[in-house]
Amino acid sequence: MDTAIAEIERGGRVESRHAGTAVVVDADGDVLFALGDIAQPTYPRSAVKAFLALPLVESGAADRLGLDDEELALACASHNGEPAHVAVAARMLGRAGRDVACLECGTHWPTNADAAHALARSGGAPNALHNNCSGKHAGFVCLACDQDQDLAGYIQPTHPIMREVTAALADVTGAAHGEDNRGIDGCSIPTYAIPMRALAHGFARFGTGHGLGPQRARAAARLRTAVANAPFMVGGSARFDTVLMQALGPAVFSKMGAEGIMAASLPQQGLGIAIKCHDGAPRAAEVAMAALLMRFLGPETRDHTVLRDLATHDIRNWNGMTVGRVRAAPFL
Repeated sequence: MDTAIAEIERGGRVESRHAGTAVVVDADGDVLFALGDIAQPTYPRSAVKAFLALPLVESGAADRLGLDDEELALACASHNGEPAHVAVAARMLGRAGRDVACLECGTHWPTNADAAHALARSGGAPNALHNNCSGKHAGFVCLACDQDQDLAGYIQPTHPIMREVTAALADVTGAAHGEDNRGIDGCSIPTYAIPMRALAHGFARFGTGHGLGPQRARAAARLRTAVANAPFMVGGSARFDTVLMQALGPAVFSKMGAEGIMAASLPQQGLGIAIKCHDGAPRAAEVAMAALLMRFLGPETRDHTVLRDLATHDIRNWNGMTVGRVRAAPFL
């Protein structure tokens, strides 16, 4: 039977449970904690955006184009589409001499309600810069332009840029990335199903550089620094990753993915964490991640108020009454 990673409480009773898989791995690949089938291939979706950004940095393209911390953080982001995110994505494209017309990620309204309402009230309409993946795609564009690659079809698995970033995924996670485990992500680039243990191992290696080549290790450290310096770019207002990293800084690199994926690097402890909520609910993956961070971070951070608030939070009804709470499963 599946094991719960999160519970929903109402009136002093457990009303619902979210089942899931969770694993904590060190940089050598040894498993410190496991729940569920950690060998089951799972699409990590947007959790691996920072791995996709590694070639942008290690190739020297980021330096040649003068990308700053906000821009590198946005390359790792699943952002809200707030004005600051849109402006930074446009700035990235401008450094490569390009504009929104070259993006192949598709268009949707900002996922932040205030930003979407403000755009609608102004009579505006969303464009590809509002897409939560526009920073990642702007990073692909920057890399392609630096290499004088044709941009057309850069989202296709056979494009040289996509081959390069896919090779980085395979290197960091140690898992094969090929046609047999390939799907299509929401922003149209390939996504590859890999074991949860490999995902956690990749985050341990990304956080420490252990097992990576010298250039790749330096690129990982630079991306972690950029995100720690500009955590708002990674998500935005009230987003789990942003709130967590604004509070804890470089102690944690955290990244969500669609369909209930959460992953994190703990550089000082040399650990990687990967979580999958089986029903795709992000609320469950988030509280489970907060609980595991409280368990595996050092004593100076594990009792942080923000972590406790993220591991258990209230459910309010339309009158603002507290009617229950979402909490990590007790054994986590």
